[in-house]
Amino acid sequence: MIPRRNIALYVILSLVTCGLFAIYWFIVLTDDIGRMSGDPSFTGLKHFLLTLVTCGVWSFIWAYQAGKQMAYIQSMRGYQPTDNSVLYLILSIFGMSLINYALIQNDVNQLA
Repeated sequence: MIPRRNIALYVILSLVTCGLFAIYWFIVLTDDIGRMSGDPSFTGLKHFLLTLVTCGVWSFIWAYQAGKQMAYIQSMRGYQPTDNSVLYLILSIFGMSLINYALIQNDVNQLA
């Protein structure tokens, strides 16, 4: 079961903790996406470590992949898929990853 998370609370906690809570949010959000899509290789810890090792470059790849995964999950569940992968990539490039987390979390909450 995928828990519904309070987006406003998670954004505030991410800002108050200077991004430390955002790391936790990134990991659990990625794990939720992997579970929902049935892809056991899409894990939060793996993507977080790849982001660290590549000095942040992997976060762009993650943003694109997360959009593709969400579109796949929507189509699996019978919804009209919305592929926001390019939007997530652009937001990530401009340093707005927290907005990505909020948008993706909103989609996860709707499908959970």
